[in-house]
Amino acid sequence: MKHVAATDRGRGGGGSGRVGGVVRSVGRALHLPVTGTARGIRKVTHAHGAGESGLGKLIELHAVNGAGDVLITVALASTVFFSVPTDEARGRVALYLAITMAPFTVLAPVIGPLLDRLPHGRRAAMAGAMLARALLALVLSGAVASGGLELYPAALGVLVASKAYGVVRSAVVPRLLPPAFSLVKANSRVTLAGLLATGVAAPIGAGLQMAGAPWPLYGAFVIFVAGTFLSFSLPRTVDSAKGEDVALLAADERHLHGPQRRQLARRPGLRTVGPAVTHALGANAALRCLSGFLIFFLAFLLREHPLAGQSAAVSLGIVGVAAGAGNALGTAVGAWLRSKAPEIIIVTVVAVALGAAVVAAVFFGAVLVACLAAVAGFAQALGKLSLDALIQRDVPEAVRTSAFARSETILQMAWVFGGAVGIVMPLNGTLGLAVAAALVALGWLTTLRGLLAAARHGGRTRPRVA
Repeated sequence: MKHVAATDRGRGGGGSGRVGGVVRSVGRALHLPVTGTARGIRKVTHAHGAGESGLGKLIELHAVNGAGDVLITVALASTVFFSVPTDEARGRVALYLAITMAPFTVLAPVIGPLLDRLPHGRRAAMAGAMLARALLALVLSGAVASGGLELYPAALGVLVASKAYGVVRSAVVPRLLPPAFSLVKANSRVTLAGLLATGVAAPIGAGLQMAGAPWPLYGAFVIFVAGTFLSFSLPRTVDSAKGEDVALLAADERHLHGPQRRQLARRPGLRTVGPAVTHALGANAALRCLSGFLIFFLAFLLREHPLAGQSAAVSLGIVGVAAGAGNALGTAVGAWLRSKAPEIIIVTVVAVALGAAVVAAVFFGAVLVACLAAVAGFAQALGKLSLDALIQRDVPEAVRTSAFARSETILQMAWVFGGAVGIVMPLNGTLGLAVAAALVALGWLTTLRGLLAAARHGGRTRPRVA
């Protein structure tokens, strides 16, 4: 009897063991794709010393930032743009721009200098920008459901918080460079992570939008809360301002007048960023202006006159994918070139963007519009990486972080200006793209001579010091 009982217990135990083994196997099978993907992502973001320096965590944080921003963009676009007829949508978007971006043009120049005064709180500033957007996403979720007026101030808050994050992120990257790691390579990794996260989150946001207008915003809330905690996981060196000073965006001492020049004379450690950087910044501002213009102008143009044989939504999707692909390609090419002849690269990409805009304006058509979007994305990404290379090369380390913060603010203002021009243009493809070409031509012609002169000097011209 005892033997039989023991045998029964053994059988029962064996059965339980087999069931438990099956459950564990199923659990591992379900768990493996998640953990395997996470390990793969971590391996890529932490490669080549990025894990040890902390750059890997910044790359992941920027991916979180991009995913959250695109979910908010999907929700706002569906509420302000897609939910009403074209004529009404244009008025609503114009109102949206007036209420949000007009104040932003006043606030944007303040963001960089304000953050210059808080060099020891960069992690807290990034976490604050994330948390602010998380809370504002909840406010927006109620506004899109009820149609309340709080939509506009909340959207302005999201915009300001997003740009504040961008300014701080630009200032943080130089503090987290691994050994023998160029700034261009670091920025290309960060930018590419944001682009990939945006590409993944966009269809997710569209799916959430089908479940209900507030759902993308609920998703953004969760993502930004995660980003808040991730911000504090960055190394403490991010908050260190040892040896840093404030950069002035002027070519040299001769371009300063009055109190600024006297102040420079009293502060021997304060240096300007140099002529090559200021010309490169002007050229990049033209590319950002083109980007802002195309986003708003093509959004309305393609809704009224979709690409041949396509719906308005598909037409916008094609142009958006083309721009994203161009941006990703520009980022990859920038990392491959590794800061070689940045002045020549900037002159070339702006000329290519100008040529593409002129051709698209003269021979307006579906293929050329998509090509222009791709070229604009490519030029913006490669031009920005070349600007970063110039800042790293020509700007003294003491003021480099400040130069990044202030240059990013100027580029954001250029994007806002281009968007404002795009929203007021008549929906005529040839006319609109001709205006886009004129904006790029203005930036190219005013910076061409200075950039070529800097290239002839081999990049050895240094900013003057009082």
